[in-house]
Amino acid sequence: MLFSEVTSEESYIVTGYESGRVGINQVAYTRSLIVRPHHLQTDWPVQTSEELTVEHLQAVLDTPPEVLLIGTGEAQTFPDRAVWRHLRGQGLGVEIMDTAAACRTYNLIMAEGRDVAAALIIDGQAEHTE
Repeated sequence: MLFSEVTSEESYIVTGYESGRVGINQVAYTRSLIVRPHHLQTDWPVQTSEELTVEHLQAVLDTPPEVLLIGTGEAQTFPDRAVWRHLRGQGLGVEIMDTAAACRTYNLIMAEGRDVAAALIIDGQAEHTE
């Protein structure tokens, strides 16, 4: 599903989502990643929300966004309570949702000019494709 066209080479936007892949600036990724308006981390090792730790999100927390979206794959699932408590204590907005919803929400918040990060778990991970 195509969400939007790339409007700037300098910004990372979600251009599509389907089961098993996310499009960022019209490049398909089949492995979990973290996207921010001016940074893309494609080597994020998380494959399920159950294995998510605070350490997996430390790079985001080092320069915290206004809003952190966590896309948990095909279905909304919640990480360990200790992770959730830690994130809520950081003073940023945290939303946990399925990855498709996180992709849509990321684009909306970014379009408002707000600082947002989306940690997107992609189910059925394979190698990166273009």
